[in-house]
Amino acid sequence: MGANKSNTGISLYWKCQIVCWGVVSLLWLYIALDRDHFTVPHAIVNYVLDVSVCIGLTHAYRAIALRSGWNQLGIKQLLKRIIPSILILAVLFMQLMNLKTSAYIYLVHHNNTFEDNVWIWNPVLITGLRHMAIWVLAYHAYHFYQREVKTTKANAQLSVIAKQTQLDNLAAQLNPHFLFNSLNSIKALVIENPKSARRAIDLLSDLLRSSLYEKEHTTISIAEEMALVKDYVELEKLRFEERLNIQFNVDQTLEHFKIPPLSIQLLVENAIKHGIDKQLEGGTVAISVQKENDHVVITVKNPGNLSKDDHIGVGLKNLKQRLLLQYEGKADFKMESPSENDVVATLMIPIEK
Repeated sequence: MGANKSNTGISLYWKCQIVCWGVVSLLWLYIALDRDHFTVPHAIVNYVLDVSVCIGLTHAYRAIALRSGWNQLGIKQLLKRIIPSILILAVLFMQLMNLKTSAYIYLVHHNNTFEDNVWIWNPVLITGLRHMAIWVLAYHAYHFYQREVKTTKANAQLSVIAKQTQLDNLAAQLNPHFLFNSLNSIKALVIENPKSARRAIDLLSDLLRSSLYEKEHTTISIAEEMALVKDYVELEKLRFEERLNIQFNVDQTLEHFKIPPLSIQLLVENAIKHGIDKQLEGGTVAISVQKENDHVVITVKNPGNLSKDDHIGVGLKNLKQRLLLQYEGKADFKMESPSENDVVATLMIPIEK
């Protein structure tokens, strides 16, 4: 047991030592009064000596164990040390108890029995084995438990730090990726439509400002995400004009539900880049946010064809990794083609998270 002090200044170790051995020695106090007919003062002195012997032996063992680093050993290595130690403690316990008894007989009854009693092997040895074994095993079990708790906490902290580092790295990659794609959209407008290009720059500025404010958060509300999506859609409509149509079907009761930032925006961006941009007449991107059983299901549907050989961009790769890290495998993301010239991206996020 550790030596951390409580508010009263007495450590847990000393509290356990005094209370536990004090309680155990009460039985010996009763035997001294009832069976051995000690006087009350003599019984009390005997009780104090019993407690002192037990505390002295176990405290000496603790000092040796701490100095030798036994609390850091594995179970097999520890057993090789504590088994002989228990035997030695039991023998010392017996000898000290015999010495105490001989001293009592000599002082009270004036009978010198030191030589007869000190070296005699008697049932006190069994008592010593039992009590010393219980104490030693309890002592090391407590420290083993404390060590496991500390290791578990340390591992948990390292895991959280590692996950947060990965999320930060993904976010750091995501912002330049988003900026690169947006600047490409604006570049196409600069010569064709300078007025629209200026509006696009204003929208991009607002989008970047919003993403910077949300950078330190691992989740944002669906309402905030949809506001970003609408700004992004307006930015893209300046370039695509009538070729781009957007349909929203969002369950208003889910507006405060938290999702990873830029997750819907990424799906919309992907739908426009790989769907609308490749269609001569453009098309419609349908965005749906609904509750199904214990998940929030987000779907983004666009015209196009899904090829198994298509390269998955860094944005979607990052999204998959973020979902894996944040939801521990309980979230799901998939892209499929339910019919010809239709691609649907589906994001499922557990509600309990």
